[in-house]
Amino acid sequence: MDRVAIVIPAAGSSSRMRGGDKLMEEIEGEPMLRRIARLSLAASPVVFVTLPEGGPHARPRLAALSGLGVRPLPVPDAHEGLAASLRAAVAAAGHVSPPGLMVVPADMPELTAPDLITVATVYEGEPETVLRAAASDYTPGHPVVFPARLFGELAVLSGDQGGRRIIAGEVVRLLPLPGRRAITDLDTPEEWAAWRAARENPAG
Repeated sequence: MDRVAIVIPAAGSSSRMRGGDKLMEEIEGEPMLRRIARLSLAASPVVFVTLPEGGPHARPRLAALSGLGVRPLPVPDAHEGLAASLRAAVAAAGHVSPPGLMVVPADMPELTAPDLITVATVYEGEPETVLRAAASDYTPGHPVVFPARLFGELAVLSGDQGGRRIIAGEVVRLLPLPGRRAITDLDTPEEWAAWRAARENPAG
């Protein structure tokens, strides 16, 4: 079976960073956005990255992806929220007809390439069911894989709720990943600082 397509929604304004850009925060010398794009390519050859069409973050984010085999998708209505990125990704995915679309948030620094490969592989064995990664205690998180049968609904989403409304009407299979990898997302300078401090002092 063909691999799922992946979309990394990176068209947001990073407003909670108070002027900074969480997607350009560095992990071991690599911008967060480039890192998650690189890891995603290990799970699928088809990786879309939605980007703002303009504004202060557009060029730095595009530059961070330089040399990677991802497919940038400028989103002119990015101000609307996550739904705009999902609509753009579904429209682009229509040209490659994947069995599903995996949504991989760009602000989750603990996800690994094996995590994403596991999600893609498990989904391929059950391609009609929504698959959602979870923490080791089964707290729902990300990535989420939407079957191709739901692309029509994704194509008409609106607002900043993403696919929550669609998930609410589906039987969702939870796939636990180690620790809190599937639920650790960082939106503010304080969250980034706390996460880095915890990595430097894991026992403290």
